[in-house]
Amino acid sequence: MKLQRKNRLRALSLGAIAVSGALALTACGSDDTSGESGGTKSKANAANIKCDDAKGQLAASGSSAQKNAIDAWRKVYSTACKDVQLNYNPTGSGAGITAFMQGQTAFAGSDSALKPEEIAASKKVCKNSQAIDLPMVGGPIAVGYNVPGVDNLVLDAETLAKIFDDKIKTWDDKAIKKLNPDAKLPGTKIQAFHRSDESGTTDNFTKYLKGAAPSAWSYEPGKSWEAKGGQSANGSSGVTGQVKQTPGAISYFELSYASDGISTVDLKTDAKEPVKATVDNASKAISEAKVVGKGNDLALELNYKPTAEGAYPITLVTYEVLCEKGNKAETLAATKSFLTYIASEDGQNVLKENDYAPIPAEIISKVRTTVAGLS
Repeated sequence: MKLQRKNRLRALSLGAIAVSGALALTACGSDDTSGESGGTKSKANAANIKCDDAKGQLAASGSSAQKNAIDAWRKVYSTACKDVQLNYNPTGSGAGITAFMQGQTAFAGSDSALKPEEIAASKKVCKNSQAIDLPMVGGPIAVGYNVPGVDNLVLDAETLAKIFDDKIKTWDDKAIKKLNPDAKLPGTKIQAFHRSDESGTTDNFTKYLKGAAPSAWSYEPGKSWEAKGGQSANGSSGVTGQVKQTPGAISYFELSYASDGISTVDLKTDAKEPVKATVDNASKAISEAKVVGKGNDLALELNYKPTAEGAYPITLVTYEVLCEKGNKAETLAATKSFLTYIASEDGQNVLKENDYAPIPAEIISKVRTTVAGLS
């Protein structure tokens, strides 16, 4: 697991995606699952997985936010269900929904719940039914930065909004100095990077800016970046790579990508102390989410101004989007088997080990019931 986390950014290079087009579950069938504690844990978890005669190719695509979670799950799942090959292509939430709507995939990963018009359109691909949102992965959206000589940085929602709207242009700006009186801030130009692809991470990040600093962020939240200025890069790996190699850079991405020495911002909220981007702090915020979907659609409404002390407010939830009924017969068994595993206690425990937040118990129990009834 540790080796995987060190190499995951290289594994997600655009070239690799273009060549392979997918990440095959069975490709990790020969991974060493012995020796270290992580390997022992994988063996124990695999023993609890029910394959239920699942077999064949299972195509899915979408959210790059959950790519590292899929990587971790596949190491366990593939040891139990060797006849299933899940090809998950982290193309971004928007592209994933499009592929699903066109009948190209069994399910999509999306960091934003389906809009009403998307649910209506899904009736074309879901026979006598419609698509539903199943929350499966939670976690903080970290704000990573590269400012040489600055190891600790505090920002608030208004300052972040102005940075990403090109209103604050250098790291020694008075607004940043006020929040960091003891830091040696250079006059380096700020290089703000955002996602070039349609992204649920962008959607959730801009929802936070709009909700927490409406006077400073005039744009409507969405998967596409609307603000002026800044530079773009494709996918979570793209913006992460730019932060690593560009002095003065700042961007937003899932905490699981904040590896190899990337520093992350502590958020100034209404709490007494600035809040760090951690799984536990994100869980405190996600626990205040409400189910707003109808029926078996479990779309959530996140609270970007949580009241809990220490709650980290820039969070996202990744949904697996699929048909409630009318799923393709040839992939139904594999879909239910895999989703049953990742929604299980064992599957959710894997998340925390990989810098993600498990879905709150009262919500994930509803997910398990819904998965069991898929047809």
